[in-house]
Amino acid sequence: MAKTKVEAEPEADQPDEQLDRAIEELRGVLREEENRPDAALQAGANSSIIMTIPVDVQIILGSTEMPVSELMALQKGSTVALNRRIGEPVDVVVNGRRIARGEITVLEHDPSRFGIRLTEIIAATKSA
Repeated sequence: MAKTKVEAEPEADQPDEQLDRAIEELRGVLREEENRPDAALQAGANSSIIMTIPVDVQIILGSTEMPVSELMALQKGSTVALNRRIGEPVDVVVNGRRIARGEITVLEHDPSRFGIRLTEIIAATKSA
């Protein structure tokens, strides 16, 4: 029976290793720049360029698999059960890579919205 992923969690693959290397290289360059005598002047310019790069941030509540027939039968009001339970941490994914986990919380300054309180930062693994 053919199955379709409704909300897939990102999987590790070759592009992730390339991204790991690029991030580590960028960190190394930034550390070298900070240690240079004229770093104070250039750091502001370099940081402002890097800090304006947009990234795609997603919060993954969970996922499920279902046959295509069930997927096609979904309609307004249908409920899809996910693989996580209430209270379990959710994944914070940036550009397809899980970088943290957290818990859902109501925003203090706007109770009509919710957010994520980070509970764990996932360390980047160095590629060989």
